[in-house]
Amino acid sequence: MRSYKYDILIVGAGGAGMEAALNASKDENLSVGVITKVFPTRSHTGAAQGGMNAALAYRDTTDTIESHVFDTVKGSDYLGDQDAIEFFCGGMPDLAHELEGMGVPFSRDENGDIAQRPFGGASHPRCCYAQDKTGHVILHTLFENCLKNGVTFHDEYNLLDVATDENGVQGVVAIDLRAGDIVSFQAKVVVLCTGGFGRVYWTRTTNASNMTGDGVAAAMRAGVPIKDPEMVQFHPTGLSSTGVLLSEACRGEGGYLINNQGERFMSRYAPTKMELGPRDLVARSIETEIKEGRGFGEGMKSWVLLDMRHLGAEKILDRLPQVRELAMKFEGVDMITDPVPIRPANHYSMGGIDVIDPYTCATAIPGLFAAGECSNISVHGANRLGGNSVAEVCFFGKHAGIGAREAAPTREFGGTDKLESLVESWEACFKKMRRKRSGTHIYEIRDKMAEAMWNGVGIFRDAEGIKAAMATVDECIELYKNTHIDDSSKVYNNAFMNYVELGNVLTIARAICMGALDREESRGSHSRSDFPERDDVNFMKHSLVTLADDGSYSIDWRDVKVTKYEPQERTY
Repeated sequence: MRSYKYDILIVGAGGAGMEAALNASKDENLSVGVITKVFPTRSHTGAAQGGMNAALAYRDTTDTIESHVFDTVKGSDYLGDQDAIEFFCGGMPDLAHELEGMGVPFSRDENGDIAQRPFGGASHPRCCYAQDKTGHVILHTLFENCLKNGVTFHDEYNLLDVATDENGVQGVVAIDLRAGDIVSFQAKVVVLCTGGFGRVYWTRTTNASNMTGDGVAAAMRAGVPIKDPEMVQFHPTGLSSTGVLLSEACRGEGGYLINNQGERFMSRYAPTKMELGPRDLVARSIETEIKEGRGFGEGMKSWVLLDMRHLGAEKILDRLPQVRELAMKFEGVDMITDPVPIRPANHYSMGGIDVIDPYTCATAIPGLFAAGECSNISVHGANRLGGNSVAEVCFFGKHAGIGAREAAPTREFGGTDKLESLVESWEACFKKMRRKRSGTHIYEIRDKMAEAMWNGVGIFRDAEGIKAAMATVDECIELYKNTHIDDSSKVYNNAFMNYVELGNVLTIARAICMGALDREESRGSHSRSDFPERDDVNFMKHSLVTLADDGSYSIDWRDVKVTKYEPQERTY
């Protein structure tokens, strides 16, 4: 058995993972390693186009941290934990300057300060950006700084499981794709930064194909609940034919949403904010237009239009060059001259690994931390505001790294018994799947799951549809037990990874269905036609779905933390 040993192991090398690694490595007495599915600068944070929120008050001198806090609480539909939100918003101005000092090339305003643009659900223009490539440039900057600090990266190592015992975390088991080996990583502290799980909705998502919730599913198998899994965000502007994201920056810079009657239809749904309403509201508005016959096309191929032509070529080329290129490549449309066909697509997971301490990002398992989209620190609640994602992954990635750095000297390396048994079981699984040629193919199961999730637990939900989706997911889980992959190779067996990833998204899909069925209200991204009102009496609570060793699921609830903002009607 090939094995590695680090004081602190980070799983994932996106914005959260590299912030965690960078801050953990500031103690030179600690060894810090990172395992990552892809080369670090190819991590999914690179897909974040629009920017990161920080109340710097450069563009609008009346902006305040308090305004950012309230916008985030309101945007969360009051499901966000307000102590965590205050910590997050209060720390973002310093973090933005810290990233600037590291070398992030933010766009500049006429005074030479970091440029800021308006984003949906925000009362002030506070989204700091680098054209429409913000995540990309942050990744490169963080990677360079991690290398400077001597962080060790293991590229193309995919997480399989987290090993724990009565003393907490032992480490993780992963597959080295290049060698085809199952390997162990022993660690005093493990920080999961593995990203979201949008591929639960495989055919209609803005997420990359590797966004399969590996860390979330592994944490669930280790006994950590997934918190608020039913809170799934659908981005209003995915390209209609592929789901590829067109950044909220398009609307932030002044883009219009147009139906087949030529109307800016958001005047019906958010007359004050119009296209800059929060994502859940705008996504539902688009789907309503389509359902009521004011869209273009038919069925799953329906769309409305995003019209940018009035902005002019100069502004589009200066501020939105990447989204223009995406529209040209994937839709064959140049937004300088023509409107772009768009439709909502799954985009972000507010739910995730249950973090019980927002200041350190610790979970209930000693030595196990989580940050980024895989985690639920509950700053987003039932709906994430645009510009709060890159901000969140960097901010809480930083504090997870600090938390890990402070925890590591207090912990000893645990035993290796669970690590060794997990390696053995995964080696047996890998060998079996390379030989097996019977059963339902993984791709058939995957597509069956994705269609059921979109139809039953998509933008609009009701008990009948959720139960139908859950029944299909249960059927897929049974089929998965006898699936096959048609690839006997040992090295670079991506089909085996697809098999592992399918198991992970099925695990999470079942939790999404369970949370959605039991939350009998409409709140944020969770819209129930059979329970259309928000119910603060019974559901000002986080759902906590736990996976037992026998494969059964249970659900529990935890009160939302309220500091100063009592729930009120959420209007825009």
